[in-house]
Amino acid sequence: MPNLDEPSPQAIDLAAVLHALSDPTRLAVVRQIQSSGERLCGAFEVEVAKSTLSQHLRVLREAGITRTRCRGNQRWVSLRRDDLDLLFPGLLDVVLSAADRRTRSDVAV
Repeated sequence: MPNLDEPSPQAIDLAAVLHALSDPTRLAVVRQIQSSGERLCGAFEVEVAKSTLSQHLRVLREAGITRTRCRGNQRWVSLRRDDLDLLFPGLLDVVLSAADRRTRSDVAV
């Protein structure tokens, strides 16, 4: 399986990261990786078609938020937390915290 394109740490762009994190499905994927670590690309709990999930994973990877590791015919997805924290200190924490608050308030309604 070929290596998947992902930007070098120096090429990660803030606008691309913010765009990728602005979608609820992609944000759910990032939250799941953050809470449980690296996951198989088919193991995300989101309510979209497999092909749609693949597109969301591509956007996250190309923005520099995730890294996709191929092992045999499996693809494992992890956060590029170190790169993001170095480039944009605290950004991921703020976004994930806001998403958690939003989810809790949606449940409370």
